[in-house]
Amino acid sequence: MIRKQLAGIQTTMTSSDVPMIESLGAPDSQFHSLRFGFENTYARLPQRFSAQLAPTPVAAPHLVKLNVELARSLGIDPDALMSTQGVDILAGNRVAEGSEPIALAYAGHQFGHFVPQLGDGRAILLGEVMGRDGVRYDIQLKGSGPTPFSRRGDGRAALGPVLREYIVSEAMAALGVPTTRGLAAVITGERVLREIALPGAIFTRIAASHLRVGTFEYFAARGDTEGTRILADYAIFRHYPEAAHAKRPYRTLLDAVITCQARLIARWILIGFIHGVMNTDNTSISGETIDYGPCAFMEAYDPATVFSSIDVNGRYAYGNQPRIALWNLTRLAEALLPVLQQEEGNDEAALASANEALATFSHTFEHFRLAGFRRKLGLLSEREGDLALVQDLLDRMANNGADFTLTFRKLCNAAASPESDKDVRSLFTDPETYDLWAIGWRLRQKEESVSGVDRAESMRKVNPAFIPRNHLVEGAINAAVERQDFQPFEELLDITSRPYDDKPGQERYSSPASPEESVTQTFCGT
Repeated sequence: MIRKQLAGIQTTMTSSDVPMIESLGAPDSQFHSLRFGFENTYARLPQRFSAQLAPTPVAAPHLVKLNVELARSLGIDPDALMSTQGVDILAGNRVAEGSEPIALAYAGHQFGHFVPQLGDGRAILLGEVMGRDGVRYDIQLKGSGPTPFSRRGDGRAALGPVLREYIVSEAMAALGVPTTRGLAAVITGERVLREIALPGAIFTRIAASHLRVGTFEYFAARGDTEGTRILADYAIFRHYPEAAHAKRPYRTLLDAVITCQARLIARWILIGFIHGVMNTDNTSISGETIDYGPCAFMEAYDPATVFSSIDVNGRYAYGNQPRIALWNLTRLAEALLPVLQQEEGNDEAALASANEALATFSHTFEHFRLAGFRRKLGLLSEREGDLALVQDLLDRMANNGADFTLTFRKLCNAAASPESDKDVRSLFTDPETYDLWAIGWRLRQKEESVSGVDRAESMRKVNPAFIPRNHLVEGAINAAVERQDFQPFEELLDITSRPYDDKPGQERYSSPASPEESVTQTFCGT
């Protein structure tokens, strides 16, 4: 149940206290070969929503990677982006024509503790573009220098975390998971100091928007009901235009975000993905995966799996992600209470409406999760015992250390021919455990008039052969950071961009880490 307000949270800032930077770098009026067609709808919101400033220039920018296909889908000329002037824009050394760069204000619950002001401490939104698909996208630089929200940080990013976000976000896109995307990675020619001095880099991120649960919390914590309403109206404009015509638009907005988050978390679960820092400031209103830090893909199936070095209590473990998503959505519902009250007529009705919406999450999530596991097992119809069949397999995998991705991929061949059972059972410490489960699976298959070949083909479309396994990601990062060798990065990107295709001879990319390769901890890198 949600609290009636964000009780007990105190802040000395008023709703208009977002600091401003007076000087904004001017675009080069002589440079016309690269046009983004920027729009700046978020920058048109009241001043307290963001701080206007230009990126901080860097010493010697060098383009590491450009996502040519993504650039074209955004209507941006990739050749122009690779030019000196284009790289200057991606590095923050030049403000593109039409750009009105801003750092966004937001708050957030971090590991359950509320911070009333976070904001873009090392990121700057250049503006919005309309993609060829008719969708509006943000273009943001990460690691572009300090902002008023930096909290004494340097506002920079190291090369390793930039490459990690590029690899994993593009892999997630190829896996069909809603996600932010990597447009470019640029080396700055400068060092950033973390535990040691590391090469600096800037990541150009594409997102449906950067609206977060924490953005709503920012205004709610300040008692700024007008700001909450403006933000809610903007979220409806940006992501859920159908809500504008609903009888209760703000309740419809809340319902839509709950559904999108339920679908997103189910997709994470279905591929063994662990976000690592599911704070409310990392929870997107659009339903995209955002802010890849100590993220990782699980190998041996275990719901308690944690990789993030800062998640010492397992709050954001693989199996906890649905519960945390609901917790975060509850914070969103709390923040929306003032506008729900205006919509419903009184506090009591607003609270009841919010709780009614939140009560749908678990059922919606389970619907998406079970439907996804049915597809992974090649089951094309619904039967009452399917949930038990799925859970039985997962329990046996957990008790036998079976690799999550490989088990489901090898089940594809087993669906076509029982002779391939040997490849699946080899993943279990006690192979007979799999044999007992497979009896029930095959009996269930007989209830559908589908050939084994067709069933296997449908399964291969949802069970990836390749994910960005942690040791491969770390290997690619280490090669780039320590030896300036970007070939492993390129090869891993290529493999994970087509995760459902069999690639004979590339088995090392599909195999779990050996004991000496195993990566047990991942790090934020901020």
